[in-house]
Amino acid sequence: MSRVARLGAFIVLTLAVLAAGVFIIGSKAYLFRPTYQLKAQFANVAGLAAGADVQVGGVHSGTVHSITLPHRPGEKVTVLMDLDRSTHEIIKRDSIASIETEGLLGSQFLAISFGSAGQAEVHDGDLVQSKPPLEMADLLVKANGILSTSQQAILSASEATAHLSSVSAKIDSGQGSVGALINDKALYVNLVQSTNTLQATMVQAQIGVTDFQENMEALKHNFLLSGYFKKRGYEDSADLTENEIAQLPSDSPEKAFTYAPKQLFDNKDSVKLHNQQSLNESGEFLSKNQFGYAVIVVSSGLEGDNQKDMVLTQVRAMIIRDYLVQHFGFDDSQLKTLALGKQAAGAADAGSGSIQILIYPQGSAAPPNKQMSNGVASK
Repeated sequence: MSRVARLGAFIVLTLAVLAAGVFIIGSKAYLFRPTYQLKAQFANVAGLAAGADVQVGGVHSGTVHSITLPHRPGEKVTVLMDLDRSTHEIIKRDSIASIETEGLLGSQFLAISFGSAGQAEVHDGDLVQSKPPLEMADLLVKANGILSTSQQAILSASEATAHLSSVSAKIDSGQGSVGALINDKALYVNLVQSTNTLQATMVQAQIGVTDFQENMEALKHNFLLSGYFKKRGYEDSADLTENEIAQLPSDSPEKAFTYAPKQLFDNKDSVKLHNQQSLNESGEFLSKNQFGYAVIVVSSGLEGDNQKDMVLTQVRAMIIRDYLVQHFGFDDSQLKTLALGKQAAGAADAGSGSIQILIYPQGSAAPPNKQMSNGVASK
């Protein structure tokens, strides 16, 4: 082959290699394929450089075109990327750009997640969401913190083990109360006997309390003493507050029935009902009408002992409630009581007190029982 031919072949081969290189580089940089551009902003790009890969779903689909620093402090770094037009169908408004690292110490690249179906498509030049990159420096700081904490935990465990060994040695040698108890059989026997005696005493005390409760229950039904409980109007003091509320609500009643104590009870200190028919009007109203709840409000006169008058008004309210519940059909959970004790000065008929049945309209929420408001569950 002549010299000219060899020179021509060399030039052709060089041009072919050059053309192939340009084509390969241009293909990787998407110079010969249709592309569109998107932007993402980061507080720190963690070493990402222009020309870095852009991956969509782990597939190389573009390159970083440029990285622009902010003009003022507080603004973010803007990353402009060129993306293959084929990714336009899977990158949506809710796609997120993140800076990732190839392996542990590899180079950085930009990854974009798939968007959600139904989200709007992105357009050329749009800004997509981003999340801050994970930096190795932060990982090393966290790892150092974890190692320090682990070392402290190991040191504490070693100290606890040493203390436990010391305590065990003292117990084995008979030092201290536990050591004496373990090594001195007589002391152990005495302790067991004392414990058994204490348990027997507690059992006897419990039996005594049970017997007392049973005896009291028997007394309530005894022929000779049943009159005492009947006279005072109740057997168990817990019955007095079972349906009692702490105070009247702020709502206005739709109906009110008012009675003088002497109209329903024998005398000012009596808890025995007479002329019960006077309550029939209010009972028929409760049974024939829809209502939210009703309250039996009882007060006493201004004379007498405060505690005694409070119990008297509680018993009277309970007895009136029992009469209405037993003789008229309605939801008894809607009927509450409120004992006021001595009536406030200046009220009507302050000398003997008053009895009212206040009925609140349907839809009104009944106030909680007095026992519940005091933190004790009602029966």
